[in-house]
Amino acid sequence: MRIFLAGATGAIGRPLLRQLVHRGHKVTATTRSAAKADELRRIGAAPAVVDGLDGAAVARVVAEAQPDAIVHQMTALNGRSDLKRFDRWFAATNALRTQGTDNLLAAARAAGVECFVAQSFTGWNNIREGGPVKTEDDALDPHPAKAQTESLAAIRYLEQAVLEAPLRGIVLRFGAFYGPGASEDMVELVRKRMFPILGSGAGVWSWIHVDDAAAATVAALERGSRGIYNIVDDEPAKVADWLPYFAAAVGAKPPLRLPAWLGRLVAGEVAVRWMTQGRGASNAKAKGELGLQLQNPTWREGFRRGLPI
Repeated sequence: MRIFLAGATGAIGRPLLRQLVHRGHKVTATTRSAAKADELRRIGAAPAVVDGLDGAAVARVVAEAQPDAIVHQMTALNGRSDLKRFDRWFAATNALRTQGTDNLLAAARAAGVECFVAQSFTGWNNIREGGPVKTEDDALDPHPAKAQTESLAAIRYLEQAVLEAPLRGIVLRFGAFYGPGASEDMVELVRKRMFPILGSGAGVWSWIHVDDAAAATVAALERGSRGIYNIVDDEPAKVADWLPYFAAAVGAKPPLRLPAWLGRLVAGEVAVRWMTQGRGASNAKAKGELGLQLQNPTWREGFRRGLPI
């Protein structure tokens, strides 16, 4: 296929681009930085320097590429994580999930694109009631933390826009990323013992290695149907289980433990909710419909061999 990859230099964009080229697809790959164009060219793509928030420019480069499919992997997280001011930290990414999505969908319609695959998320945004593992049919959190209301609204906007578009719209809800380009900051925090277990640590997380996330995106392009797919590994796990394992995998001391009340003062409500009430996700649909095959079936194998240490 001729594929337009928007956001090709991020943690998922790079391995995805390599896999697409390897499978023989012709890829136009975007970056906001002219300095990164040569890197994309070396991998085998036709680079396009464009700001995803510039609708006219997006329309122009999509029209020139004439793709069969568009993959929306645009994010813009810069600097250290800031869970206390989550919406401020995610403001640029939220703009790409709303205005950026609109720009790509408008360009897709104008160019007659047949398929549109977009990055979404499963984790803190899952409903915090009921069982510990959610499917694509379960609701998102109707009562997010105040600091995440804008970010959840942006996720909802992206998913609705893609699913209602007059093409084969596919939403991939990725679990928490790890691997090269995705977990260096977390490794540093864990080594400094600045990533404690808060409260019970009973919140359930789902993980996915960046290479497996890329492979799932290729599978969605080639075999996916309109709809939502959770892209996670086989073992949703409590923070109290995976975080000590993560620490051991990177040669760090065991994580500290803080009571929830102190966690709220130190890290904020977002962190406490995610670590104590989070819900994981099932990958059964992706395995059944996409034939999802994981190089890292669980975080146990992945943390041992897939963390940047």
